[in-house]
Amino acid sequence: MSEPSQPSLFPETPDARAPVSEQTSVEPSVNTGFYDQVAQDAPTADDGLSEVVASTFAPQGEASALEPSPDGGGPIAAPAALKPVDADTGKSLIRSSLVVSSLTMVSRILGFLRDLVVTAHMGASATIAADAYNTALAFPNLFRRIFAEGAFAAAFVPAYSKSLVKDGEEVADILAADAMAVLAAATIVITIAAQLTMPWLMYLINPGYAHDPAKFKLAVLLTQIAMPYLPCMAIYAHLSGVLQARGKFFFSALAPSLLNIGMLLAILPQHSARSAAVAASFGVIGSGAAQVALLWWGLSRTGAHVDLRLPRLTPEIKALINKAVPGAFAASATQLNIFITGFLASQVAGGRSWLAVADRLYQLPLGMVGVAMGVALLPRLSRAVQANDRIGSQAAMDEAVGFSLALTLPAAAALITMPFFLLDALFTRGEFHVYDAHITAKVLLQYGWGVPAFVLQQLFTRAFFARGDTTTPMRLALVSVALNIGLGVGLFLLVGVQGIAAATAAASWLNVIMMVTLLVRRGDYRPSPEAVTRLGKLLTASALTAGLLGSAALHRGDIQAVLGRKEIAVAATVVWGALIYIGLLFALGAVTLEEIKGALKKSPAKTASPDAA
Repeated sequence: MSEPSQPSLFPETPDARAPVSEQTSVEPSVNTGFYDQVAQDAPTADDGLSEVVASTFAPQGEASALEPSPDGGGPIAAPAALKPVDADTGKSLIRSSLVVSSLTMVSRILGFLRDLVVTAHMGASATIAADAYNTALAFPNLFRRIFAEGAFAAAFVPAYSKSLVKDGEEVADILAADAMAVLAAATIVITIAAQLTMPWLMYLINPGYAHDPAKFKLAVLLTQIAMPYLPCMAIYAHLSGVLQARGKFFFSALAPSLLNIGMLLAILPQHSARSAAVAASFGVIGSGAAQVALLWWGLSRTGAHVDLRLPRLTPEIKALINKAVPGAFAASATQLNIFITGFLASQVAGGRSWLAVADRLYQLPLGMVGVAMGVALLPRLSRAVQANDRIGSQAAMDEAVGFSLALTLPAAAALITMPFFLLDALFTRGEFHVYDAHITAKVLLQYGWGVPAFVLQQLFTRAFFARGDTTTPMRLALVSVALNIGLGVGLFLLVGVQGIAAATAAASWLNVIMMVTLLVRRGDYRPSPEAVTRLGKLLTASALTAGLLGSAALHRGDIQAVLGRKEIAVAATVVWGALIYIGLLFALGAVTLEEIKGALKKSPAKTASPDAA
């Protein structure tokens, strides 16, 4: 393929695709497992939605994007009888990430509404319920990311994809069933152990609660109630990976919205902060069970046969566990950093709640862009690596980095320049007071400058995973965690809760710098001159947008006087800033209309033909 006339944010590069089985000639779709956190998960769609639904109910022979081999021996090779297929996957990568991002938006909107209800009912510093509730969600989510999601994305999906190719669907489904049995057993044991020992564990994870017996007891109770969410979500993540390895995104995309809907239904009827917290904790369990039921029904519609069985440690499962250990930690570096230093917030009334509210806002670009792009990037990059296509892997990384930063840099600009404007307009009501908005704004500002790093971590981790290397990201994450702990403690003592956020941002940037340095040294990735030029244009557009948003924040009173309500004022400012940014992108030549049309255009399916040899 000839080079485009100008550097493109959506390069059109050939990419080798391997079929799922020798029986199918359908070109595989870009996919892999995707996951996120409890109130923030969400999904896929916009090829449009009808096309996603149609693909969900298509015959199961349609394809999986292949990922690195779980045994560490390198990428999975395509069957010798078939040729890899060239496809316009530059467009496919962007389109696939838009699919994920679009349904993510649906869940994030529901999650945002849920958070508005939570803060209005529970507040932050004004009650003990909010901190206790956020603790109850944080603890099972730590184990969920370690055992169900980080490990899952790094180990199970590649192993299942490889088994589909080499052994066929029946053997692959046996692997999936065995893995689910072991995963369910492990998380049930952890759940029971945590529930029984929670009164003692709470001293470890939130020592600051000890000085407030009422908050301490409520946090213990709510965490004990919410812990069964862990096995539900472990099974949900597992079934989601099976579906997505088969190219089916719709059900795993829809399921996260059930969580937010279920919790809204649980909280809205409540009339006190404590009753709302208890109801929300029970709502988590009910929603988790509903998500598993939906995924199980969706799996049956694809023709997969993942049955219930007793756990057994087969050689394949042992290999999966060995591969999952480093992958789990590496994929969860940002979240683990936040959790490890989060116990510091327990020293301040409202501390955990301020972090949770700020986390909601900064996680929006992370979930919609970083996770979504990572979902689309890993299979494409893995195929390029297994085909020894250095140009294709370079283009995939350039494209993912460019597209992600095009969306996250302006988001970071808004979080840095107008944090109080955002928080006061959106959250100050009910039990969440202006004082809470001021403190949370300081936290959000610190998270804001870390947002690009949070997203880039998602992408560069995939560059290692695509080459079957889960150990290096784990080692780098350990360094990042060490910095976060040390810096978090020091900054917390100096400036309070906002120091925790600043430490998380700094540690994430260190992790990105270390990953990029290693990739460059190994010759696995070096940004092209075109990508560097485009990055300069994106930074320029974002800086100009930041200046305009900062000016709007300073003149918030005038804007609100004209528009009447603070909610309308902040919405109008955000929309205005987005339009200005888009205009700057086109004016600076960072993106063209032709590139956007090309990225969204459906690529024609191609057929793999037998090798002539």
